[in-house]
Amino acid sequence: MELNKYMDAGIEALASNVTKYYMKNSKGRMFMARFVPALKRAANKRKFHETEGLHVPPFLIASIESKCNLHCAGCYARGDGMCDDVTTPLATDQWSDMFNEAAGLGVSFTLIAGGEPLLNRPVIEACAAIKNMAFPVFTNGLLFDEEYYRLFDMNRNLIPVISIEGSAEMTDARRGPGVGKRIEQVIGQLAKRRILYAVSVTVTHENMKAVTDSGFVRGLYEGGCGLVFYIEYVPVQKNTDDLVLTAEDSAWLQDRVAELKAARGDMGILPFPGDEQEMEGCLAAGRGFFHINPQGGAEPCPFSPYYKVNVAESGVEAALRSDFFEKIRNISCDGQPHYGGCKLYMHEDEVMSL
Repeated sequence: MELNKYMDAGIEALASNVTKYYMKNSKGRMFMARFVPALKRAANKRKFHETEGLHVPPFLIASIESKCNLHCAGCYARGDGMCDDVTTPLATDQWSDMFNEAAGLGVSFTLIAGGEPLLNRPVIEACAAIKNMAFPVFTNGLLFDEEYYRLFDMNRNLIPVISIEGSAEMTDARRGPGVGKRIEQVIGQLAKRRILYAVSVTVTHENMKAVTDSGFVRGLYEGGCGLVFYIEYVPVQKNTDDLVLTAEDSAWLQDRVAELKAARGDMGILPFPGDEQEMEGCLAAGRGFFHINPQGGAEPCPFSPYYKVNVAESGVEAALRSDFFEKIRNISCDGQPHYGGCKLYMHEDEVMSL
């Protein structure tokens, strides 16, 4: 299937799942009544820009904070130096300007990451004010307080995405003792308020069977979860290759995710990087998304932390039109299977040479 049609179909399916989730929730229904037309307008903007020679992806990823309150084993953000507890990120108005430009171009979703994004409350509040874009906020969840619960409750374009590793015990093993139970408490509060929340699961060779088990997924749904992101582990930190999915593992995971999607029409199941054969390559460098680091650098992907254009200085459109991204897209569509959850990871030397 042609890439734009493939991604538009995926967005429509996601919107359908969220609409079902919110059928019995007045705040959610009101949000979707406004947001579904916004999705259609954004798709039309992307189609128009395509005719003008500019491919606009439906997604961005923005790491709005370089600090984090945890030190998780194998963390990609610490492994590639983006999360350093020292660097000062961009000002709130700079982030707002970038997000508003992106929305104007037709971007529908900006995935908010870090570091720990909830450390940057002013930017989260700025995201809440941009109603024609949805902001899945990838967080360890530990900084939720009453003010944050209220903010997410009143602004359903903010979607909390809680990072877990599987069971509470599996989460503790990577994130620290007691973290799993604290996350369960946060999830309980989100469900109590009927806030659509997602979980993000890092899939490794060790946990892939457990986190895709039907009982595990059913338990998430019964706990109020509406979306599951399955993120294949990328070995940014040294000596962690034993956690990487083999080629056989990746093929198995792709089939298993397809089974879960078919069985669970009441949930969104979103794998990353997903079916690269169907998408004719990696989605990085603007094909489906690109990453803005805490200093505004336009990177192909969070796992490929190299840039030539600063979005805060030059804008989103300049990044999409850059020669750097064009060359990266040629690399990422080479037809080879990915390794370690990221095709560009295999081409790091080539990317650095650009």
